Amino acid sequence: MSVKTVILVTADWDALKTYARKICQNAASQIGAEYKELNEDWNFLTNFGEKDEFGGVEIPQAFIETSDKKYIHVMTKVPLNDKGQPDLQKGVELFLETAKNAK
Repeated sequence: MSVKTVILVTADWDALKTYARKICQNAASQIGAEYKELNEDWNFLTNFGEKDEFGGVEIPQAFIETSDKKYIHVMTKVPLNDKGQPDLQKGVELFLETAKNAK
């Protein structure tokens, strides 16, 4: 099983969309996978995303799609460093680790 696609589910109104996109595009490039962005795809999030205690879903969420059509949740929201700023490298590392374990 190999990683086929890195998927980002976001929205036009998402303030962290730019950071999430950079993380996912960089990760896709390093993994050798396609990058796909879904805009407010609540159906996808409901079926495959991380849910809160009330069954709701948050944006952004990112996933890996494997060659055998499985979806693996990688992150919800953009990781932050200890200063509360977006940590793009940590986000990419989450993808690399998940991709390594998916094989």
